[in-house]
Amino acid sequence: MRSTAMNRAQRGKLALTAAALGASLLTAGCGYITPQQTSHQYSASDGIRADLGPLQLRNILIVSTGEDKPGRLIGAVYNSSSKDVKLTVNGAKGSQTEVPVKANSYTLLNEDSDEAILSTTGGKPGSLVDVKISENGTNVSNTVKVPVLDATLAEYKDYVPTPSPSATSSSASPSADSSASAGSSASSSASAGAESSAGATPSATATATSR
Repeated sequence: MRSTAMNRAQRGKLALTAAALGASLLTAGCGYITPQQTSHQYSASDGIRADLGPLQLRNILIVSTGEDKPGRLIGAVYNSSSKDVKLTVNGAKGSQTEVPVKANSYTLLNEDSDEAILSTTGGKPGSLVDVKISENGTNVSNTVKVPVLDATLAEYKDYVPTPSPSATSSSASPSADSSASAGSSASSSASAGAESSAGATPSATATATSR
């Protein structure tokens, strides 16, 4: 069973992220019209930061076990506008996930209730992958490089995506089909044997009669 509790280090990072995002609301103003130096600050964390219109992405990274495996987006997304906004994230091979964010609020992707999963990560753990971020309802978009990490760091082990039940069922189907086919073949063989035995009876009777 997966633990829902964050470890102390990760909780501290998120607390600092939330505090920084809350403070940014007070100084937002017309900052999205005039570029600010603060938009290019370095994030002292494992993830990246990026700004997209009223959306501020902080400590964003992907947790996955492999290039062709699903990846979970974690971090925080803040919305400084007065309306609800939805962030769309497009990854490798057509993978996509959406993150709804309430007006003047933020969404922590580290919570169980807000899982954002890309069906295909597109990069091995330790690499950077290109993902396209866009704000629904507008033409505002950007492509950013996001780091991929796995459970090597204990603080991320609870965020590694697990295979969905449908995928497990799908993988089990061929075996079930094989068993069904084998059963069908066995039934056909038994029927053929019975018919062969039935066909031999008249011949044996005829031979006995002629004698």
